[in-house]
Amino acid sequence: MAAYSLSVVGVLVLCLLSILLAIYSGSSKGRAGALSGPVLPADDDNLLYRIDRVHMNAVEALTPFVVPAVLAMMVGVRPATLATFVWVYIAIRLIHIAVYLRGGNAAKGGSIRTILYVSGALVTIILIVVTTVAAI
Repeated sequence: MAAYSLSVVGVLVLCLLSILLAIYSGSSKGRAGALSGPVLPADDDNLLYRIDRVHMNAVEALTPFVVPAVLAMMVGVRPATLATFVWVYIAIRLIHIAVYLRGGNAAKGGSIRTILYVSGALVTIILIVVTTVAAI
């Protein structure tokens, strides 16, 4: 398992990022006097909404990436290949978070934010394919 240490650390970074975003979202709602749960109105110009969505995007994307990453270790995907997928995905997620939290036109749907989200999804799909091939 030591061969996969970079990937294991990366998966743990993704899990930690999700937890930190949950804390950030919850504390931001608390300071604003908002209730837990979805922020309404759904408006990308509202920082509280963007914080909530960044957290939810991270949670929604976590399982579809982490499960194939762990399975990739189990079926013997080359450690360097897997580490590359993991850390490219982390970089995409971090840039996505920064862009979305910053706001403005880049954070609106159909722009840079969407390109980043789709890029992360493509990395996940490629990881699934590579893991499937290794399993067969």
